[in-house]
Amino acid sequence: MADYERTILNHYNLATPYPTEWPTEKDESDASDEDVSLKLPSHASFRRSKSRYSALEGSASDRRSLVPGSQKTQDGLENLVQKDEADSLGGNDSVVRVLRERGLPVEEDQRLRNRFLLSSTTFSPTLYLSQVHSDASTQSLLQGLDFLSRSIDQKSASLKVLVESNFERFVRAKATIDNVYTEMRNQGAEPEPEKPLTHSRHASKNSAHYRNVSNSSTHYRSASGQGPLSPGKGSNKPLPSDKKKNALVKESEYGVQGIKAPLIEAAVKAEEVWGPALGGREREENLKAVMSSVERCQGVFASGQAVSDCIKRSDYENLVEEYSRTRKYAHEARHIADTSLRNQVPLSDAQVHQIVITGRMCLDVEDEIDHFKRGVWRKLTNAQTHVTFPTDRNQQEEHMALISILLELGVDDNPIWFWLLSRYDYLKNKINATVERSKVEIEVLRRRLANAEKPSQRIIALNLKSPARQSPEDRLKHLDTAPVLELWDLVYNSLNNILSVPGGLLGEVADFWDRAKAFIDGKVQKTLPIGIDGQSRQHHRLSNHNVRDIQNGVLELINLTREHIFSFFADPPIEDISMLYSPLPPTTPSTPKSAVFAPRAHQDSRFKFDAQHPPPPSPKRGEPWEEFAFWPPYANSLSGVHYLGKILLLLGTAATEMASMQPVASASLHEKLRTLIGGARERSARAVCTAWNTDAESCKALEDWTHAPDRRDITRMPSHFTAFETAVLSGMQKILYMPDAAITKSGSANVVLPPPSKLLQVVRSQFVTSLYKALSGMVENAEKKTETGGDVWAANIGITTDSRQRTALNDGRGNTINASSRNIRMLLTLSNLKALQATVVPQLIGQFETNFSVKLTDESKTIRDVLAQIDTRLFQSYTNPTATKLSSIISAGIASPDWAPSTNRPSEVRPYVYESLLLLVFVHTEVSTTASPLTHQILSHLSEKISVALLEAFKLRTKYSLPALMQATLDVEFIAQTLSQYTTDLVSKAQSQIYLELDRGTDNDARERLQSELPQMKAILKKLREATRSEFSCFKKIRAQKERGERA
Repeated sequence: MADYERTILNHYNLATPYPTEWPTEKDESDASDEDVSLKLPSHASFRRSKSRYSALEGSASDRRSLVPGSQKTQDGLENLVQKDEADSLGGNDSVVRVLRERGLPVEEDQRLRNRFLLSSTTFSPTLYLSQVHSDASTQSLLQGLDFLSRSIDQKSASLKVLVESNFERFVRAKATIDNVYTEMRNQGAEPEPEKPLTHSRHASKNSAHYRNVSNSSTHYRSASGQGPLSPGKGSNKPLPSDKKKNALVKESEYGVQGIKAPLIEAAVKAEEVWGPALGGREREENLKAVMSSVERCQGVFASGQAVSDCIKRSDYENLVEEYSRTRKYAHEARHIADTSLRNQVPLSDAQVHQIVITGRMCLDVEDEIDHFKRGVWRKLTNAQTHVTFPTDRNQQEEHMALISILLELGVDDNPIWFWLLSRYDYLKNKINATVERSKVEIEVLRRRLANAEKPSQRIIALNLKSPARQSPEDRLKHLDTAPVLELWDLVYNSLNNILSVPGGLLGEVADFWDRAKAFIDGKVQKTLPIGIDGQSRQHHRLSNHNVRDIQNGVLELINLTREHIFSFFADPPIEDISMLYSPLPPTTPSTPKSAVFAPRAHQDSRFKFDAQHPPPPSPKRGEPWEEFAFWPPYANSLSGVHYLGKILLLLGTAATEMASMQPVASASLHEKLRTLIGGARERSARAVCTAWNTDAESCKALEDWTHAPDRRDITRMPSHFTAFETAVLSGMQKILYMPDAAITKSGSANVVLPPPSKLLQVVRSQFVTSLYKALSGMVENAEKKTETGGDVWAANIGITTDSRQRTALNDGRGNTINASSRNIRMLLTLSNLKALQATVVPQLIGQFETNFSVKLTDESKTIRDVLAQIDTRLFQSYTNPTATKLSSIISAGIASPDWAPSTNRPSEVRPYVYESLLLLVFVHTEVSTTASPLTHQILSHLSEKISVALLEAFKLRTKYSLPALMQATLDVEFIAQTLSQYTTDLVSKAQSQIYLELDRGTDNDARERLQSELPQMKAILKKLREATRSEFSCFKKIRAQKERGERA
């Protein structure tokens, strides 16, 4: 049954006994069919009956089918290789069926099938045995070998029989061919004379004539070519012209020379006549074929144009779609070519046109896409400037859109890694450029400020009074001079641009790390495309090497920022400011445009100057601020603590943010950050202490000799000084502890440590020093005079004075203060000292102890002692002139010759008593109207001085008569009763000693008589008191007034 089935398939040239479609090769006309159709009469085609399978039988019955079941190649020619064979070892009746059962595609792959067919020249015995007989045993293989040997012997015997039965036919055919060739070759040659036979054995050789003829037939293949029938024989003789041209010799081009010229002439004439017509038709056909191909490939052309339009419109979404469609067309064309090459089937014209058109279109599209990709790469590089503010989401995601486009189109390099590297380079250049330019701008303003004039005392006083202002805006506006505040603002803004997390460079670094970490974790890649055929999927993950490089890059950016900030605080001012020269000198490197932080800075007129007129260098006067690059010249401590507190808060927050980043969570970096905080804090604190010391010396300018609003006995000096010291202490506490920045994030190390004790000791010493210098300035304000005798305060406030004119300052409420009077100033200073000693200094000490968590036990005692010494000094300075004058009045009055009464009973006190009391009235008036709380203390002190002066004066007299004794008693009692309110123990003791001294200078008679005169003397004394009640009423203690005064 299998042999019958194979016979059917071979007869009809079928691959399967149950075909589902008409074989394609049957649609092509065969040359043999055409020949048959031309030979038969036209009516024969109608009378002849054909089988239903005549189309199939035609190929099988064709004469070119050498062997039944032979294969046909791709060029239409058949060969001896059959489509299927029986097993040559006798095992199976179909080799193809066995291979098909083993899963080999022998029906589709002709080359593979030929390697298993014995009739093919590519037959592989090894492959045949390994596949067809893979499970055969040794015995079966030996049996197959015997079967193969018998088959070979049978076929060899058949061939021998065939050769023997047709041998005479082969000989006759060969002789005929040789005779025809000899006749054609020797045509036109001279016949050669026949040589007589000289050997009797020649005739005997006729029996082998066929062998000689056979041998001579190969003369044209021999190397010598000199056989008996060789054309070279007699070739040196000229041939007749009419026969020579038809001879098969080289000179006549082997018989073609005679007809060659007429054929060429006919061809030229035919070309002239029929060439245009035939060429036009050919061109028409070519054009039709091209137009047909263009119409069929209209989608290909439209896709290429659509890609170009999408690029022009920046329509990235449709661009990817059109590019994918273009690649689909290219894939189809490539598939057609690969199929043709694999099956060895020639391409049709339509397929050729499709491949050419698609290839040309793809080439143009790829060029446009490559150019577009280069533009996208450039945009991705420049997209760094649009990620400055993380709050702007539209600008922030521009790079993501560009990365998505590149991934969608397909690229060799990883756009994610490229953007991360570009971002790193951009941030590094930006940090360097921004810091360097900021340093230069700060130095330019610092030099201009250093070369300006030092602020006057009036301006310094105005600035030091700013903490006492009510409005916060007003306080900030008058913290310091306008140039100093301008420089402070520049310093703060420059550092804020670098260290601020919301909008500064550090914020960009943190944002860069957040984005990089998102790429490392693969969170962002979930929304990114995988590209055409998933070719961009490989770019979605970063390698371990890339991850390490990103982490090291973030660490480098952090260290770079830290080093710049530390250098700004620790190093002295820079010397080179040439980068701001306009135009730039050739040796100055240009800043990359992508790294320019603030383009408006280049337009600031403050920083525009050329190399010929640079700002003059900062003068070297030995000022403390010359070693600080961040401190404005002539800046006071108020502006310093305000701005440095903000700057260090910014720095502490930035350091905490740096420490919280995961790739930089290392102990070495944390230690470096602590060093940065400690160094900046120490330098800032020392700069503030230096300015604080200078401001303490200028605190004397706080005195404006104006009554305090709530107390009439003091000036505004205590409140101004309290506000100044409180502001400095509060600001210094923020500088040293940075309380708002000390709050660490969860999981991060604490880099803001408490200040060292050494730095606290510096601040502690400066605080005490500032109190000493402020108190010394107050004393200087009270005592200082000009060289000409005029008053320095009158000169400072622009008022001229002389010895005959007294100057007064209005306090704004109708009351005036005689600021030109030294006594007034000393009284107010004494009152201020009392207020400082009672409330201000203890309050400041308590604030210091609270802010810095230390106890100023020793310092408090020392400050109290200093205050007491200063109070004593000023008190003596005020009272000594009056006490001296009183002593001289009393001494002169008692020592006067007319002091002793001329009558036996004196009725008046001596004039020196009135003069002394009137002087006290003036002092009382001056003190009570200026610093009323000091009235009792000063008058008590002067009362003591009067008692001592009376004692000393009476000691100078050695003897007292009764009238003199009575006069002395009247004087002493009148003064004692008038100043009874200011009597002290020292006064009482002095009075007792006065009476003892008077008693020693008299006799018993006078003492006895004095006792009898006492009632009369009391009456006189009472009369005198009544007479001078109005003059000395200020010394009288009035309870109601006192109570009202106390309530007031």
